[in-house]
Amino acid sequence: MDRSGMVYLVGAGPGDLGLVTLRAKELIRKADVLVYDYLVHPDLVEWVKSKCEVIYVGKKAGFHSVPQEEIEAILVDRAQRGNQVVRLKGGDPYVFGRGGEEVRSLAAAGIRFEVVPGVTSALAAGAYAGIPLTQRNTSSSLVLVTGHEDPTKHELQVDWPQLGSLKNTTLAIYMGMSRLTDIVSGLQKGGMAAETPVAVVQWASLGRQRSVSADLRSISGEVARAGLKAPAIIFVGEVVTHQKAVDWFEHLALFGRRIAVTRTRTGNSVLRSKLEHLGAEVIDLPLINVVPKVDRETLVEVFAELGSYDWIVFTSANGVRIFFENFYQAYSDVRSLGLLRFACIGDATAREIRKHRIDVECQPGVATAEALAEAMIETGSLDSAKVIAVTGNLNRDILVKKLEAARAIVDTLPLYRTERLDLSQHAGAQDFRERGADAVLFASSSAVAAYVDQSPLLTLGGKAKKPWLGSMGPQTSASLEAAGLPVDFQSEAPGLDALVEALVNKLGDQRD
Repeated sequence: MDRSGMVYLVGAGPGDLGLVTLRAKELIRKADVLVYDYLVHPDLVEWVKSKCEVIYVGKKAGFHSVPQEEIEAILVDRAQRGNQVVRLKGGDPYVFGRGGEEVRSLAAAGIRFEVVPGVTSALAAGAYAGIPLTQRNTSSSLVLVTGHEDPTKHELQVDWPQLGSLKNTTLAIYMGMSRLTDIVSGLQKGGMAAETPVAVVQWASLGRQRSVSADLRSISGEVARAGLKAPAIIFVGEVVTHQKAVDWFEHLALFGRRIAVTRTRTGNSVLRSKLEHLGAEVIDLPLINVVPKVDRETLVEVFAELGSYDWIVFTSANGVRIFFENFYQAYSDVRSLGLLRFACIGDATAREIRKHRIDVECQPGVATAEALAEAMIETGSLDSAKVIAVTGNLNRDILVKKLEAARAIVDTLPLYRTERLDLSQHAGAQDFRERGADAVLFASSSAVAAYVDQSPLLTLGGKAKKPWLGSMGPQTSASLEAAGLPVDFQSEAPGLDALVEALVNKLGDQRD
């Protein structure tokens, strides 16, 4: 056995990416193998390096995709091959997560391991639903208990009447939705009053969060009427009465709003984060995907002459990422860029450049190729200057033409291709067809074109909500109008912050 192999059992938290620990993020980025569950936020999977083996072993009620014994065998096998294995588990690995079983298997096989705690769901559900789990005047103890019982698997049975006899206690019940009626009955048999406050919180910490409060005798009916299902935490105790006074998450500007974004999950990570922090439920409609498509011959020629260029121009964050991936394969020191000056369109592109401790010397206020060309011309530096223009297959040639008209010598460096994806079997598209959305956001003309091309696969059902269409800038708006689609709102300035502000203003007006 290769003793360098190791398994990290990592708590992925309750859902909100902001609740993932720094240690967890560090390990995910270094992992050779990532094994993850159903309740893990999908964006965490995007943090892995390109050569990481990703294995989904998710479980949900009524469906086990991979048996527990097989999961443990995978961990042992990959570690024995000398890999650094990250086992991501929703919440905390040691709170109803079968983490103890997995580390016992690792220990028995002689595999080294480390356990990284995570924020367990009950803590997040209480915080995000406005329910303090303890209160010195009403609740001096907290009991975490599983509502999932399966006698066929020799699981210990919970004594609900005994829990119902406890005083000054908050119960936080995991995995109890399918047995809620039985749980309520058992608690009442133990003497718990029918008037005892109860709350159920579904999808805690995410834009999908929903909560229902009632007393013990009526909670089952209220949950059924609201349509709440797993995953959810059930809180029982006097602390629930504080919910209305201290709730904060469900009062955020976009809480309860369904917002569709029209790029791949990776391409939408910044926008998704901004929307989720305002309480939105984000629906992925990955109409387009950007993939590396490097012209190796041109790349070698440009890299060999880097010192002779004056400017390098980027029109997308993807171009920046792919450029530096290739640059660091050829050079180990960023100083090999020489005296290159950087120009770009858009805040996301500028942020990607600054990750390499490089200043952006030219960025127009409007995120268009025309505006970038005019801003570079105004620097007075283009006469006989050598310029690298990093491009993709859908780039318009207006930028190159304008720079050449200003007497610059422009070499194009094709590095990526924008593909239109098939949404026929995509879960996000199915959800969109069935339920619709409050808004669809477009950040580029290519996304508009892909939306139009795939419109038969995005046709809304009879009960689906028709969304407003939002555009990030005049060029994207023009593309929507040319396709016969309305522009219901447009950001007043470049960048994602302005787009989100326009969205909040539009939906706020509708709420009023």
